[in-house]
Amino acid sequence: MEYLKFIPEGWIENKEDYKLDFIKNAYKTGEIIQGKVYDCDSYYNLHIKLGNNIEGVIPRNEVEFFGNDDFGYAKTSICKNKLNSYVQFKIKEIYNDNKVILSRKNANEEAYNWMQENLKEGMIVKGIVRNIRDYGAFIEIGAGVVGLLSVGDISISRIKSPKERFFIGQKINVMIKSIDKEDRKIFFSYKELCGTWEENIKGISERSIIKGKIKDTDKYKNGIFIELKPNLVGLAEYKDGYQYGQTVDVYIKKIIKEKKKIKLVIV
Repeated sequence: MEYLKFIPEGWIENKEDYKLDFIKNAYKTGEIIQGKVYDCDSYYNLHIKLGNNIEGVIPRNEVEFFGNDDFGYAKTSICKNKLNSYVQFKIKEIYNDNKVILSRKNANEEAYNWMQENLKEGMIVKGIVRNIRDYGAFIEIGAGVVGLLSVGDISISRIKSPKERFFIGQKINVMIKSIDKEDRKIFFSYKELCGTWEENIKGISERSIIKGKIKDTDKYKNGIFIELKPNLVGLAEYKDGYQYGQTVDVYIKKIIKEKKKIKLVIV
């Protein structure tokens, strides 16, 4: 697993105790650092406490490298969505040794430039869940570099929403599925990291009873698909009265390793 090289080690951990000498050095070197947003004011500027009575401000036109409106100001939703979140930035100016002007946009731009040169399909990186929609989860892998983890790439078994697996703020590993460098879009996959069929079947034996979760029902064709693990699904004969997401006890009737199939009986 890799962090983006320009992110300080532990970039998703707390950091609110910067010394003035560190701030001044970061200003000289252009180092990317981070802090927690505690306020979004009426002008849509972000306010960050850097520690030791040092106040950091990200002006609204320095919030986002991409996604700005026609006037060059960050969208109001971008500002408010950052509240109580840790963001990365560069030091732009220092006033009176206790007020610092920050630029998330500059850090964001450097991150996307790094993405263009270094990210490759199949690479596994660490990220944090920033937003969740029914169609997928948005994962940030550093300094504003965000990609989409589609719901169909979360697990082999069917799920209706990423909320069944993740929560906002959760730290996860993801695989780079594809990159559109021209449009600066990244797509992730997670199901490859949940283990192979052979790995997941270990510890499960025929004629045993375990718990599973119903993922699909088909009265006229296949039956009831039941998830035993995120990447392990078995099939039971159809029965009335069961619904998606329900937890049930199942009897392992037969494991067909050569076909990677499991026959189940709901008990």
